Amino acid sequence: MFDDLAAISPLPPRDPNGHKGTFGSVLIVGGRCDGIDVMVGGPSLCALAALRTGCGLAWLAVPRPVVDAALAIVPEATAIALPVDELNVVLPSAAAEAIDARIQRARVCAVGPGLGTSLGAQQVVMRLASGSPIPLVLDADALNCLAMTPQFALDLQATSILTPHPGEFERLASALDLSARLDVSDPASMRQCAQALATRLACVVILKGSLTTVATTCEVWQVHAGTAALATGGSGDVLTGICASIVAQFGPGSPIIPTLSLFDCARVAVTVHGLSASRWSHDHGTAGLLARDLIDRIPDVMRDARLKGWGAVCP
Repeated sequence: MFDDLAAISPLPPRDPNGHKGTFGSVLIVGGRCDGIDVMVGGPSLCALAALRTGCGLAWLAVPRPVVDAALAIVPEATAIALPVDELNVVLPSAAAEAIDARIQRARVCAVGPGLGTSLGAQQVVMRLASGSPIPLVLDADALNCLAMTPQFALDLQATSILTPHPGEFERLASALDLSARLDVSDPASMRQCAQALATRLACVVILKGSLTTVATTCEVWQVHAGTAALATGGSGDVLTGICASIVAQFGPGSPIIPTLSLFDCARVAVTVHGLSASRWSHDHGTAGLLARDLIDRIPDVMRDARLKGWGAVCP
């Protein structure tokens, strides 16, 4: 199932003298409470996955009314309370100030899990997309906010990894007038579409599916990652957390030498995510996986990848 593991960069050894700062901080911007649906699980699962993957700290920037709920799920994180109006919609200017106070101390920012697409959310996403000083991992509603913003490609200046599923890709492609048409059953189509989006936006794209495709303008890598058990709520948030954590630990700006490119960070993240699901499915089958079960498998995958190499981690 994992047919191209030889191309994956080996994981550097973990510094035995390291501290929280050594392994990097992940800032997660998400969550909502401005309508019928309250979304707090997505950013919390993202933070849990980031910590299980090995980053030193996770900061959860969520609307003030859901701070307690988020910390109840992941008390190991630190919460940043984003101000809201009387309807619990995030106030973009005040939220930007709260995020700015912490973003310079993080190595990567994951944006989108459970964020919603209110005007306030759109403004927060576009402000980060146009001027973040650290790499972004854009997922879920961050992608939907981009697609809702006219000519968003002109403003996407931050170094970014985008993680769309097919529906999110279609919305982005429509907004960009991309001619590529996605057929998830066709490897050539997945490759063409992922690379077209990556080229148009000058970013790394993880196009999710049974044949996950990672692309930049110049590079494309595909892998049959995981099992059908991943077709469950929260699995995408877990991938976002893994990806952000890998960037924080090994990507540009980390203290390891040599660092991994964002393309390689994305490939490692997809591999860790898929192998964690495959190990769970080896024991339990292809139905019933919870995102928390997936998260619990991550440390063993990371350990075995370090000790034995990627090829020995497959169940």
